[in-house]
Amino acid sequence: MRPVDRGLPPRTYTNYQHAQADLVERLGEYCSYCERRLETHIAVEHIQPKSRVPALCNDWSNFLLSCVNCNSCKKDIAIVVDDYFWPHRDNTLLAFDYLPAGMVVPHPNLTTANVKKAQSTITLLGLDREPGRPNFKRQDKNKDKRWQRRLEAWELAQRDLQRLNINNSNEVRELIVEHALAKGMFSIWLKVFENDSDMKQRLISSFKGTAMNCFDASYCSCTRPGGNL
Repeated sequence: MRPVDRGLPPRTYTNYQHAQADLVERLGEYCSYCERRLETHIAVEHIQPKSRVPALCNDWSNFLLSCVNCNSCKKDIAIVVDDYFWPHRDNTLLAFDYLPAGMVVPHPNLTTANVKKAQSTITLLGLDREPGRPNFKRQDKNKDKRWQRRLEAWELAQRDLQRLNINNSNEVRELIVEHALAKGMFSIWLKVFENDSDMKQRLISSFKGTAMNCFDASYCSCTRPGGNL
């Protein structure tokens, strides 16, 4: 999950839907949770559900961007913020790991307590909806394609890594960034190119709104100031 920085509120809102364009300008057309690029059906996501905390309905601090699937999984469940990892508060790259089969799992370096918190976040957002999961409700392949989009991004990133190994040129590196921006799934691209500091720098700087304070001078993930990770 890409750590993001929304910045200060650009204005005051009387209708939360009016924040969509500002959020897209700050964060790009990507779901803040599953990281897919969203050309349509991109929604203003309320971290604290507006039905439960109406005082935050139009509050910038309570906004992210979400796809239909992540939004419908999260629904209006009562949120204790500290029970989960959030892309605007934590370095979520340290919380989750992405596997070649399209799976999202807690990062192997987490403590036992943080593994529980990472798994709670995955469950809250339905990021464990993949073919073969024992819970039938979480393997609806026809309606929920997030796992497939992760798989596609992984395969494309691997092909681009092979291209770069054959032709290590600026043109190929620029093409990789174009592919990543068009596909989304920032975390997958960063993992595939984890041993290439130049590609990591290009990816981090190209995705609007990526939290720069989540990376050290070598563009490796580090603890986010003020976050749990």
